[in-house]
Amino acid sequence: MIALVFGGSACGKSAFAERLLSACPGAPRYYAACMEPYGEEAEERIRRHRALRAGKGFLTVEAQRNLSALSLPAGCAVLLECLGTLTANEIFSPGASEESALRAIRSGLDFLEERCASVVLVGNDVFADGVSYEEGTAAYLRVLAAVQREAARRAALVAEIVCGLPIIHKGSPELFGASLSGKERLSP
Repeated sequence: MIALVFGGSACGKSAFAERLLSACPGAPRYYAACMEPYGEEAEERIRRHRALRAGKGFLTVEAQRNLSALSLPAGCAVLLECLGTLTANEIFSPGASEESALRAIRSGLDFLEERCASVVLVGNDVFADGVSYEEGTAAYLRVLAAVQREAARRAALVAEIVCGLPIIHKGSPELFGASLSGKERLSP
């Protein structure tokens, strides 16, 4: 079963995604970390993310590219952080194209869907700024949009996080064993 949790920067989407996955009963939980450690800023973000995950029962696997090559036990639960970073890693790889990046990510989603009992994908809302970008960034945005549409199509749950509050567009957190109080849930 797949969930797509998306939102803007620092909106609480990762915390919500962790909460969803933590509610999945019995399966070992993996955190598929996509960020590459390029430079001080990235290394600091990685340290911060590791500290935030500490003690939550996640085993971390590095997943910068080629999700199909991950070594995961059958029936596990996976939180992939995040589709935006994975897309950037794939499309900005030497020799990559929009088509090859999209193909690699779709193949990885197929693998996760077949291998894992539960998959929570964290996505990004980076499409509303109205800015015209140079072609490289525009290509990235096209692929990310296609990836997130594909994830939403496959997902049993699609939740947009706004200021820490989930707007449920499809399904229910209860599918993952999580529940929300009325104060925590916004209607679309």
